[in-house]
Amino acid sequence: MQRRAPGGLHRLWRYGVTIHVMVERETSLDGCAATGPRSAESFAISAARIAAESRSENISVLDLRGLSGISDFFVLGTGTSDRQMQSVLERIKQYAKTLDLRPFRAVDTRSATWILADYVDVVIHLFDAEHRGYYDLDGLWGDAPRIAWQPEGDDAAR
Repeated sequence: MQRRAPGGLHRLWRYGVTIHVMVERETSLDGCAATGPRSAESFAISAARIAAESRSENISVLDLRGLSGISDFFVLGTGTSDRQMQSVLERIKQYAKTLDLRPFRAVDTRSATWILADYVDVVIHLFDAEHRGYYDLDGLWGDAPRIAWQPEGDDAAR
């Protein structure tokens, strides 16, 4: 379970271990919260497509509405390298900027194994393969419905 604490400190409890991820507030928290749940879902799907176009693997969009007060959607992806994960996050930030969404940002992503971008109603999680399996957010939120999405231009038959 993740909870926000004052000062931008995020805590994730798993198997009796508390992990602290420090985030720095970039601008306001208005983000997706001001645009409504349908727009949040659209942003989550767009973020997943951006991650897919940037060669991220095993991308999932989890619908947490009604299950959690943390966020409405999680976008989970596995990166192939630190540099690739940073690139994906930068592309998502650029897209969000066109929508006037203001994210939290990771303080230090230079040697990242887990990058988190918090857009209030949508939280983007990018992991390396080892840490994706270790933290297993897919399993932790196993009861959350998966949102069907596919990269733009893919056939419906795919």
